[in-house]
Amino acid sequence: MRLKISQFLLSLVLISAVMLGGCSTQQVASNTSSPTSTATSTTQTTAEATSVSQTSSESIPGITGLPRLEGKATVVMTVKGSPITIEVDGTDAPITAGNFVDLVQKGVYDGLAFHRVVREPQPFVVQGGDPQSKDPKVPADQLGTGSYIDPKTGNARYIPLEVKPKGSDTPLYNKPFDATAQPVILPHKQGAVAMARSQAPDSASAQFYFALADLAFLDGNYAVFGNVTQGLDVVNKIQQGDRIDSAKVTQGAENLKIAGQ
Repeated sequence: MRLKISQFLLSLVLISAVMLGGCSTQQVASNTSSPTSTATSTTQTTAEATSVSQTSSESIPGITGLPRLEGKATVVMTVKGSPITIEVDGTDAPITAGNFVDLVQKGVYDGLAFHRVVREPQPFVVQGGDPQSKDPKVPADQLGTGSYIDPKTGNARYIPLEVKPKGSDTPLYNKPFDATAQPVILPHKQGAVAMARSQAPDSASAQFYFALADLAFLDGNYAVFGNVTQGLDVVNKIQQGDRIDSAKVTQGAENLKIAGQ
């Protein structure tokens, strides 16, 4: 019983680490000033999980105008001169994958730091992608609160939580899914790449993480969109503060679809 309880508590701590790393500056301010209004907003946007097959994409909260990846793509991310090859899965996570590939194409990740590395008491995640980290003057304790700001609108871009259960033709959106009852197609296996977010399900933006071990307790709560196919040894050597030299789409760029283009 003691072992089970300790494992449960450890899971809660680790989940909180990913959540905090996904908060935006705007959301932190909101949570600080008005917890009640924030809770109300979260309830309204996550009342029902929605699938594309149930309704048109325009009616899914937060999905209109977002990039989509229709198929797969390969991204090579270089850290300290060593490459990490990521297979990005737009077949099973089209919005999450499209957002990532679009940000790669825009050069958003070039020069950004990994601000959270958790290997103790057991391997967990390597997390980065906070746009604030490009500026070395930003305090380390502020990293993990940033989002991608769309220069066209001046607003942060957020994407909905996107999870595809096995046996489903389309992903579910806007609400965590109980993966203990039904497995997901893209699980948190070692080497999985997923989006960090705050407590609000539809709050992922640019921050992502590599899973350093099988993390089944995160399945259904966070959106996995790809896997490391080469360079897992590089991921395992990343230290807090290490920066992304570059991230490039090497295959599948033609599968990225941008609204209005």
